[in-house]
Amino acid sequence: MAFMDYQNVHAMLKDVVETAADQTAYRWFVDAQKLESVTWAEHYENVKKVAKSLIALGVSGHEKVVILSYTCYRWVVADFAITSIGGCTVGIYQSNLPKDVAYIVNHSDAVIVFAEDETQLAKLFEIRDEIPNVRKVVLFKGEAAENDWVISFDAFMELGNKISEADFIGRTQKPQPNDTAALVYTSGTTGLPKGGELTHDNMTFTAQSVFESVELRDERDSFLFLPLAHVFARTCVLTAVFGRGATTFARGIDTIVEDIAVARPVWFASVPRIFEKIYSKVIGGVEAKGGFALKVFNWALAVGLEAGERKLDKKEIGTLLGLKYALADKLVFAKIKAALGGRLLWCISGAAPLNEEIGKFFHAAGVLIVEGLGMTENMSFSHLNRYDNYRFGWVGQPGPGISQKIGKDGELMVKGRNVMKGYYKMPEETAQTFTPDGWLVTGDQGEIDDDGFLRITGRKKELIITAGGKNIAPSAIEGVLATSRYINQVCVIGDRRKYLSALITLDAENVKAWAKTNGISFGSMEDLVKDPQVVQLIEKDVEEKNKSFPSYETIKKITVVPEFTIENGGLTPTMKVKKSVVVDRYREEIRKMYPGQ
Repeated sequence: MAFMDYQNVHAMLKDVVETAADQTAYRWFVDAQKLESVTWAEHYENVKKVAKSLIALGVSGHEKVVILSYTCYRWVVADFAITSIGGCTVGIYQSNLPKDVAYIVNHSDAVIVFAEDETQLAKLFEIRDEIPNVRKVVLFKGEAAENDWVISFDAFMELGNKISEADFIGRTQKPQPNDTAALVYTSGTTGLPKGGELTHDNMTFTAQSVFESVELRDERDSFLFLPLAHVFARTCVLTAVFGRGATTFARGIDTIVEDIAVARPVWFASVPRIFEKIYSKVIGGVEAKGGFALKVFNWALAVGLEAGERKLDKKEIGTLLGLKYALADKLVFAKIKAALGGRLLWCISGAAPLNEEIGKFFHAAGVLIVEGLGMTENMSFSHLNRYDNYRFGWVGQPGPGISQKIGKDGELMVKGRNVMKGYYKMPEETAQTFTPDGWLVTGDQGEIDDDGFLRITGRKKELIITAGGKNIAPSAIEGVLATSRYINQVCVIGDRRKYLSALITLDAENVKAWAKTNGISFGSMEDLVKDPQVVQLIEKDVEEKNKSFPSYETIKKITVVPEFTIENGGLTPTMKVKKSVVVDRYREEIRKMYPGQ
């Protein structure tokens, strides 16, 4: 394909505004049922106002501006404003602890911070003495205290009135393709977070490569709840911009199901955990009903899976199966799709492996989930299954303009205009991430077939090598176990040990329902975690799931533990288990699963 060589992100945005001025750009919730929206023209005016106010605050080219907030419309406006005048956006997860915020603010050399609300402001006041270079904090929501350091968003927007149109336009023409537009800090599952330097060209190229890889035709409405501090969400926004598609922002991570029914998107991107939760909720609800409802569901699912296999093999469904599927859709699948807004055609799953069983379940129901692959260092995009050319269990083919190869040790390497400049102020780490001839080493191990499809077989750093010398990728096992309606999260243990074990957390909703049905009294989830009958229930489920593994990959022992969360340090903001933290926290429980070892 031929790529548009935009000078910078602002030039791409301006191109969209000039060709789709009156089309809806963004929507957000005023309350649970009401949405407000802006057109591309209105959005551009908002970007211009924020940009002028940043100029008024003295933000010069290449200076860093932090956004400490959950995903929202003002996050996007601020991001485009910062990059439009040659600044560099630094996103920080709203869930980060004050000490983590201080590290990123200082390491990035940030001079301005946009803070979501008073909760985030409190963090900044706690570390104020540690971040002396921050000149001003701008509040997205709430009124600023009487303090020279903090300003409300409305007052901030007034600052730009004294900046001329010529000054703004002049600034937008300065950023060059290889200038850094964003520092995106890795989640820090191991070691200190590293700030990937992503350029204007990285962003405008990736938006086009993704656009050519997805299904964006007449209806392009998307739904966004992923954290914009992660580049996965930023790439979704940039793709929607290039594709002139409207994006609706969720109110929060806890209202996704309610919000998606109102937003009625055609597509959205997610991490596997969301799909796992929906799957578990559907299966759990049907099994709780039992009887005739369960029989109808199982029949419909069998029909859907058969039709899905035909589609996967690019075969005609046929008249008889088509009639059966129409009935299955009316009785079962239509309800699932209605809960997802009724217009959903496809989704992108990334950041971790998606279990094949879950992918095929949604496919049977008429919702295609295409898996992709990416990392902070390549704009979270290198591979993607296509809407009309996909495989479950594979992450697809490279995007247009992106090259791939497998190294001698089985490690995936990629090259393209989506790949970062390097890690900010970390030359040694940067050198370790690239081969001498410029390939980005990903840390993923995989295999490429004759059609260019990539299958990930494991992570180099996460591979478990048992005492018997078997190399095991724990993510595949964890994905299978997580399909249990009673299991929430899994952390497989076993490196240098004789067998595999696992730390497992409970699916609160389904386990509570099971406990009530079986007459088990409890006051909290902590009671259920310790209950012998609940542990036995999980052991039976694990035993059943073990049947799909070779003997050396079966889980021999489990320990049920409280849920891993962002707040207790067990999860990254992108919902990945921080294995080093979890293993350290439950060192004694793990020891008990390996007596004598």
